[in-house]
Order: sequence, then structure tokens, then C-alpha cells
Amino acid sequence: MTNKMQRINLASRPVGAPTADNFKLETTDIPVPGDGEVLVRVHYISLDPYMRGRMDDSKSYTAPVPIGGTMEGGGVGQVITSNANGFVSGDFVFGMLGWATHAIQSGKELRKIDPNLTPITNMLGVLGMPGFTGWHGLMEYGQPKAGETIVVAAATGPVGSMVGQLAKSCGLRTIGLAGGQKKCSLATDLFGFDICIDHRAHNDARSLRKAIKEAAYDGIDIYFENVGGKVLEAVMPLMNPFGRIPVCGMISWYNAGGLGEGAEATMSAPALWRPILVKFLKVNGFIISNHWNKYPEFLTEMMPKVINGDIQVLEDITNGLENAPQAFIGLLHGQNVGKQIVQII
Repeated sequence: MTNKMQRINLASRPVGAPTADNFKLETTDIPVPGDGEVLVRVHYISLDPYMRGRMDDSKSYTAPVPIGGTMEGGGVGQVITSNANGFVSGDFVFGMLGWATHAIQSGKELRKIDPNLTPITNMLGVLGMPGFTGWHGLMEYGQPKAGETIVVAAATGPVGSMVGQLAKSCGLRTIGLAGGQKKCSLATDLFGFDICIDHRAHNDARSLRKAIKEAAYDGIDIYFENVGGKVLEAVMPLMNPFGRIPVCGMISWYNAGGLGEGAEATMSAPALWRPILVKFLKVNGFIISNHWNKYPEFLTEMMPKVINGDIQVLEDITNGLENAPQAFIGLLHGQNVGKQIVQII
């Protein structure tokens, strides 16, 4: 085994959209695990929108990646050396392994996975953080009821597709929003949405709102927020009294900086707050890392549904660690189709 590894570091903080210059591929020595630690050979890493926030040096719910630090993120791989109880060489594990070919993690921060149940990539998407986010956000904060109407932004992503499929199984009318006709077709044909609207076909919120209103003819009871921007503007006036809005993300504003300054130009406070007041809306922001105690419950419920095909899976896999930055940049512009993953080996 070679004693060298590769990792992708944060070379500089982006101003606006990230570019390739913000990342640096580095070759270094493979570290040696200490007591209670495990050395993992990474097979796949996850790329997710939240990573854009980690690139900014601004106050948030967790610390940013330092300049020169390895880009963080979930990964799956195989144990090479273990100094931790419960793990042996050859075990497959999931953890925050980062953008790297090898990683050292405390055994307490790793979860053993069974590669014979589902593809190990599923632990980065449908059965990992994104799928868990969709399940928890919908069931805890969306509180779906049969006969209601839900609108799901970013409908073909790993969060949105989970939300749509769960909502459909609960008896809701499901309306997806996605960028481009290809994704809209996937939303209806693969993930079972009743209808999907191409938000890119509408230049402004007013035009998009008209299209959503035609589809949501009884109004909107749940809006699962992943996007912000003109999508949020379009949806808010259409919310029904006592509607619920789980706020999972706002990818359209991420490149505007840590505080999402782009929001100021798209929606005024009265336009946002008045419907919340007069329609008695419940708006719940949540970060899934605060709810990992419920992850075993999620796996118990959803693993069988994934195995038997009740929950459909779509993964977009890029080959090569060196291509992770470009894949991530594309993700922020909606170029991925399904859960964005990078294959390392």
C-alpha cells in the first residue's frame, strides 16, 4: 500500500460563486491512527449544497472550513487499520471523511454499514443525511395529511425526491419544482409527483406563481423549502391558512454570502411576514445535525422501502477526486441529476 494520499483543500474563500481557484488538490502522507481511531480508505464522497456555507468565514451554526483545511463532507469507505473497539480491517463505514482518499476518524464518529443490503452510495443520499433530512422535515414539521397539497422545491434532488415520495404515500397531491424538462420528467416518471413545473421556463415570480396556482388549484398546504429566491416569492401568496413551511435550504442565495444578502433584492419583509401572520403559517427552520438521535428510527422505517423499491433512487456519480470541485460548482448551478456523489476508487 502506498503511504501517500490526496485531499482537496480550501485554497481561498469565494466571492460569489465558487471557482476552481478556490480549491487545491494536495498530496501528503497518510496519517497514522491513534488510540480509538480508524484509518479509512474512502470510496465515495458526498457533495451537498450546505458545503458552500462552510466556505464562508461568517457566523453560522458550525465553524467554517479553515483556509488550507480539507473540504468537509460525508463519505463511505473501508477500514484499513482500526485502533477502535467495534471496527476491524475490511469493515465498511460512513462518517465525515472529507474530500480525500483517506481519512482518520474516531470510532465514535463512524457508523458501520452493510454493503450487502444496499449499494454503499445509498448511505450518502437516500439513506444518509439528505434522505433523513427529507423524512424528518416532512413528517416532523410538514405534518402531512391525506388530501392536502404539497409543493416541493428541487424536486429531483435527494431531499426533494424523498419528500415527494413520502408525501405521495401519505395521500397528498404532490407538485414538484425543478430546473429543466429532463428533471421535470424524472420527477413525475421516476419519483411519482403528480405534476412538475420547470421554474427555468419562468423569468419571474409572477409568471411562476401563475403556473403553480393552476397546478395547486386548492392552494398549498405544505411548501418544502430548498431554494428561496423567486420560488419562495411565487409560493408565499398561495399558501393556505394553517399551512406549514419546513425550511431546509435556500440554494439560490448561497453564493450571495453567509447571510444571504441576495434575499434583500427579491422579497421584502412585508411580503414575507404578512402571509405568515394573517394565514397562521408555521415556518420551521431546521438543521438535521441537531436530530441525529432519530436517525435509527429513519433507517428502520426507510431501509426496507429502499430495498424493495418503494422509494426510488437517483444518483449522479462523478469519477475522480480531482473532479470534485467542478462537480460541486455544477451542483450549485443545478447541473446534477440526482444525488451528487464523487467516486474515489
